[in-house]
Amino acid sequence: MTHSRPLALAGLMLAILCWAGNALLARAFAGEIPPLALAFWRWNLALVILLPIVALPLWRHRQQVRAAGWRLLVVAALGITGYNSFLYTAAHSTAAINITLVNTCIPLMTVIAAGLLLKEWPSRRAWLGMLVAVLGLLILISQAQLSRLLGLAFSPGDVLMLVAVADWALYSVLLRRWASYLHAIPPLALLGVMILLGLVMLLPLYLYEHSQGARFEATLPHLGVVAYTAIFASLVAYLGWNHGVKVLGAGKAALTSYLMPVFTAILGWLLLGEQLQSFHWIGGGLIFAGLLLATRSSGKA
Repeated sequence: MTHSRPLALAGLMLAILCWAGNALLARAFAGEIPPLALAFWRWNLALVILLPIVALPLWRHRQQVRAAGWRLLVVAALGITGYNSFLYTAAHSTAAINITLVNTCIPLMTVIAAGLLLKEWPSRRAWLGMLVAVLGLLILISQAQLSRLLGLAFSPGDVLMLVAVADWALYSVLLRRWASYLHAIPPLALLGVMILLGLVMLLPLYLYEHSQGARFEATLPHLGVVAYTAIFASLVAYLGWNHGVKVLGAGKAALTSYLMPVFTAILGWLLLGEQLQSFHWIGGGLIFAGLLLATRSSGKA
């Protein structure tokens, strides 16, 4: 099993990298693409790509799908319908720094949920690693200026982000709790059936947004955003995340979310020409150190 831990961690880091790109695009197109429209068309395209691949495996594993039953509905509602809808909607009513700051609650909420539901409480070393990572994250977010943190103003969008964080924490923990049911289905097939169920639940929300006058315009840049979010932020990222939770557990997997602002800063440097400052290096270094400390195997099996 030890050889699978680095692979699982690599999958989690790839997921976070894909979601960092998603965050940049969501910020860039927040005023152009309605939030629920982006979520709806993103998952539609992902399903179109997946369906020819997973249709036969789903038929072969129909008994396992039937056995998972209502559990599939719950994880689809949380992971497909809920989280992205909350996140994209919050991006329209709060600042990017606030979203990043509220997202720091994901590991803590996940660790607490995993402890309560799975009895998977982290070791003292893992708690220490989390604290080191949080320190690095605060340096990164505040640009090493305490006044920047103290001057933050919060909005109703931040409450929505807290709901999104709780949603994702519960999703991650339930993946682990119901592993005997969910992981009896091949990973691609599992993601396919989750997307299908999630889209059914997302459709009424999308239609309501559409009825309020919010329209998705199929311009080339908008279609590019949908393509990226469908392929990378949906298929690649969710497969990496789900595998990481399966191997490492929900709590340790959630800690990798602290890499989001690090990867966002790196992508901003590579793609947008934004400068990397000293606080990026210090904060990023502390985050990586904390993650290594928290996720390192104790050698006890």
